[in-house]
Amino acid sequence: MTTDKNTIKEIFERFEIENPDPKSDLIANNEYTFCIAVLLSAQTTDKAVNKATKELFKIADSPEKMLELGEEKLRDFIKILGFHNTKSKNIILLSKMLVDKYNSKIPNNREDLEKLPGIGRKSANVILNRVFKLDYIGVDTHVLRVSNRIGLSDHKTPLEVERALLNVVPKEFHKYVSDWLVLHGRYICTAKKPNCSHCFLHDLCEYERR
Repeated sequence: MTTDKNTIKEIFERFEIENPDPKSDLIANNEYTFCIAVLLSAQTTDKAVNKATKELFKIADSPEKMLELGEEKLRDFIKILGFHNTKSKNIILLSKMLVDKYNSKIPNNREDLEKLPGIGRKSANVILNRVFKLDYIGVDTHVLRVSNRIGLSDHKTPLEVERALLNVVPKEFHKYVSDWLVLHGRYICTAKKPNCSHCFLHDLCEYERR
């Protein structure tokens, strides 16, 4: 794990140069649909989620419309996704809770977000970061893998990696840390075969020096 502050700063300066305004691969048209897309993305690719929600979000883009659609019809839209039965149930419960407790609005704090069915810490962090522009870092398998390969962390759990990143990455970059690392892990530093020869971090990366 690198502890050199200048190296870490340069890593994220390069991310910023390479992709100054990273976007989530999930397609959503408002805060509610982004929250649902994040929920659906667990154990599933963003590409598959977008395919499932393309027609769904045309008719159910609010908690009220989702409740009107109902769990059975919702299941038909997302049946191509893993764990679609559990996810359908959670989306209906989440939508009802938003209507009953939060005036149909997505909460802007992690404590309340984690009370929503199907929303854990990672998902809550992603929502707070992307929807509310707050400095939270969501750690999925890509973020965990890339952080350890580059040398930003030497931890094994998402919570440990999240805390490590918050500690070592300069605050000015916190806004996009998750997106940069996710996209890097998805397209360059892939799980099976990292494309080191085309990586703009190859000379700073601990994986290259092993």
